[in-house]
Amino acid sequence: MVGEELTTMDPSGLKAIGAGLAVGLAGIASGLGEKDIGTAAVAAMTEKEEMFGKGLIMTVIPESIVIFGLVVALLIK
Repeated sequence: MVGEELTTMDPSGLKAIGAGLAVGLAGIASGLGEKDIGTAAVAAMTEKEEMFGKGLIMTVIPESIVIFGLVVALLIK
């Protein structure tokens, strides 16, 4: 095909898409998990106020998944 140039994809653009997907999907999944845990923690605290500490810790645990997604994004870059 005369006159047509074959273009190649820029790998830095694909890396940016991969990094964005790593952080974004990890954040969405963490938010969905934290929603259910937070609901259960609040329900438990209405019955026993001593459950506040355990509920808080259980609510924070899914946030570590977002940190792993951020680490993967930084490694891709």
